[in-house]
Amino acid sequence: MSRMTRDQARAQLASDVRADLAAVGAMLEMLDRQFAAALRHKSAELAALTAELAPALDAMEARRVRRVSLVRALHGRAAAMADLIAALPPAAQTGLAADWEELERRVRACKEATARNTALMTEQFSVMQRVLHGEEQIYAPR
Repeated sequence: MSRMTRDQARAQLASDVRADLAAVGAMLEMLDRQFAAALRHKSAELAALTAELAPALDAMEARRVRRVSLVRALHGRAAAMADLIAALPPAAQTGLAADWEELERRVRACKEATARNTALMTEQFSVMQRVLHGEEQIYAPR
């Protein structure tokens, strides 16, 4: 990465947060579609959604790595976004703080949706294994 001024680094950080906000919104929609496809046992749709999710996740990860690097370059090795936000002028602080809070909220929602989808697909897999291979001890307590 070429050398950036402090203002350029801050602008890049704000831009990346906005890009992540847009991406995570789309991801939430994809995770809801994934859940619906899993409920209907639509494997082709699940595969297509996985192919769609992977590059979006890769792009978000690249922005996260750049964000961590820039924040640490600006405020030290142990710095976090809260340190960067606190150091901004009040007008810039408000906007970035609101975007960052919304991003964190949406990321938590994505994690919850991913856990929900994983639980459903794991249960479906377990049921299919029992149907295909039977149970070793049908009358054993669970």
